[in-house]
Amino acid sequence: MLTTTDVLDQHLKSFGRNDLDGVLADYSTDAVLFIPGRSLKGPNAIKPFFQALLAEFAKPGASFSMGQQCVDGDYAYILWSAETADNSYEAATDTFVVRNGKIVAQSFAARITPKHKHHHPSDLIEVFDEGWDIGAPVTVDAIRALFASE
Repeated sequence: MLTTTDVLDQHLKSFGRNDLDGVLADYSTDAVLFIPGRSLKGPNAIKPFFQALLAEFAKPGASFSMGQQCVDGDYAYILWSAETADNSYEAATDTFVVRNGKIVAQSFAARITPKHKHHHPSDLIEVFDEGWDIGAPVTVDAIRALFASE
């Protein structure tokens, strides 16, 4: 059975290769991913989040820097920063709970600063039948900047 370190390494490598199937294979069928504003339960609910994130990080010029990586038993924590064509990610953190070789819970938070000025709320948040498009940058700073510019 994979250890927490094995699962985390595999997860990060899949993300780095832009391998959506590999990323999703790391999650248990009842995994929960906590993101700002909501939780996503199960790989089918988690998939759109990673589709958007991988698409953003696949654009030319994206960079990723690991600041800290800690594993203790079933728990893992990473602190990272990144730059993409669309956003700057500062103090980005993920915390993982791994059981039986699969991620059963994860939390994600970051200070995400959009690099492009948004002119309309629909530019910032897109709503689909499934819910919120996490690929759109939604931060307190982005929302304040949006309304300050109008």
